[in-house]
Amino acid sequence: MAVVGTPPVVPPLASPRSLVEAAAVRAVTALPDPVQTAIAGGPVHVDGQTLDPSARLLLRAMGLVGRRALDRSSPDAMRRAMRRAARQGAGPRVAVASVRDIAIPGPVGPIGVRHYAPPPSGPSWSRPGALLYVHGGGYVCGDLDTHDAPCRILCREAGVHVVAVDYALAPERPFPAATDDVRAAWRWLVEHAEELGADPTRIAVGGDSAGGNLSAGLAIATRDAGERAPDAQLLLYPAVSADHDHPSFRTFGEGYLLEAADVWWFEAQRVAGTDVAEDDPRLAPLEAADPSGLAPAIVVTAGFDPLRDEGRAYARRLRDAGVPVVAWCETSLMHGFVNAPGIGRAGRRAIVDAAAALRDALDETGVRTTGRAG
Repeated sequence: MAVVGTPPVVPPLASPRSLVEAAAVRAVTALPDPVQTAIAGGPVHVDGQTLDPSARLLLRAMGLVGRRALDRSSPDAMRRAMRRAARQGAGPRVAVASVRDIAIPGPVGPIGVRHYAPPPSGPSWSRPGALLYVHGGGYVCGDLDTHDAPCRILCREAGVHVVAVDYALAPERPFPAATDDVRAAWRWLVEHAEELGADPTRIAVGGDSAGGNLSAGLAIATRDAGERAPDAQLLLYPAVSADHDHPSFRTFGEGYLLEAADVWWFEAQRVAGTDVAEDDPRLAPLEAADPSGLAPAIVVTAGFDPLRDEGRAYARRLRDAGVPVVAWCETSLMHGFVNAPGIGRAGRRAIVDAAAALRDALDETGVRTTGRAG
């Protein structure tokens, strides 16, 4: 294997303040739901949905300290905020068989990936499948550490090898740098799956938010190029539209962690200094001319999320084109629940459910065409 490996990953030390904050968040959101609701100021009902008490409490706390959910003052400020939030929301570390960082060849230099090996399970003769995981963060934020918690849960619960990719971030490296890095990581995983201990005939791609966009774009690009395509797509509240002209973008465009203004800011950073059509399917998979023949898809949306309806629309478009789809909406949750499995109970359950769907997608029966109403 032409890679450079490192010893098992040890997460960076958190500051005492971060440890206290994380412990406080976990303690409060572990309280019974009625207590959380009372502390937060009562339930929130919008569009026929009720916000999860832990999410409501989180929003209430953010409002009490008088700060916006996301700080758009600079990319670096946004990245620091995301790392801090991920540490607070991660919860106890989920054990897997092994974790190691690897440097793989990329288009303009080495790309960092993190390999999570699953604990032994199933028949001794079988080999687990694999998932290339592409983190979210608006193409500007996120790294291997911010998404360590969901990768561990997916690895253990789905019983698959997970390879997370640390792709290029905008605006320092704008489009198509991230797209090119993800494609390079996909080719590397396909080539080295057996050496990692994975079944090379069962490899999926997936990610959350911007990572869902990049994952869907990879599925389209590999199909169009006649290359080895994913066997399944795991798209968690994906950003797939160019104009975001959907009701949820207006209904949940303010006050629910990710705001409409944040989405536009992220996308401006992604294409800064470039000349690309906004309906380029690598930017907006929903606008792809022909979705037929794409990999079976699992599409999970969040109820209190401006991106909810475009994710649902993408699931419908895939299904209408004959692509097997499992789709549902986590109606009580907000955008970003993947990064907060330690806050409350609903977010972790949602990731576990997604892992179960991925496990089904990679087994011999393939993706089922039914699922929770989405």
